[in-house]
Amino acid sequence: MFGIRNNKMTLKSALQDLRETTLAAISGLLAKLAYLGSLRREGGYRHWGMSLVHGEESSDRALKAAHTQVLSAVLRTPIADLVEDLRESSQDSKKTAGAYVEDMREQFGELLPLPQDAVSASHLNSVLVALSNLEQNQKPATPSAS
Repeated sequence: MFGIRNNKMTLKSALQDLRETTLAAISGLLAKLAYLGSLRREGGYRHWGMSLVHGEESSDRALKAAHTQVLSAVLRTPIADLVEDLRESSQDSKKTAGAYVEDMREQFGELLPLPQDAVSASHLNSVLVALSNLEQNQKPATPSAS
């Protein structure tokens, strides 16, 4: 698919453009997942710039494909690596890692490219619960008054 950007013809596909520009600028797999989820609307994805350059249909297909790929990468990543990714992902949001993962849990439905995919939903829920629990256990214990 060809697109026009600043009166110049681009030779990148919508998916390649998305990966090399937008997603490359986002630190962390979990942040990429949250971002892509935030673009999902009833009936498809909405990204004004991509739609302008690549057309609505190509943009929607690319966003769905990228969302599916990022979710798959998250689900394949060892939990220890996701703990580090969570810290990296939360940095740009100016939230603690714990608050960031809790926000993801609250917006759970957006994180799934196919909400009817019960297996991925269950797996992602387990990952987010584990990350949340690990973050809660990282907090220093408050001294007890004896």
